[in-house]
Amino acid sequence: MSKRYARRAYDRNRLKRIARESFRIHGSELPAVDIVVLATAKAPNSTSKTLFSALGQAWNSIRNASWVKP
Repeated sequence: MSKRYARRAYDRNRLKRIARESFRIHGSELPAVDIVVLATAKAPNSTSKTLFSALGQAWNSIRNASWVKP
């Protein structure tokens, strides 16, 4: 996470923790691809529940992508 949207270190660390935890839960269902998570301007002010939901939708999108080999 960059300083562009999350200026304070504890905001960046919180976003990283949430991304890691979400990946830990859903990672076994995902294909073997490299994934980069980028924060938006709204991310530091969002609740953890909202961020988990958004990441869950992203994981589903990756899982169901047409370019992923079954």
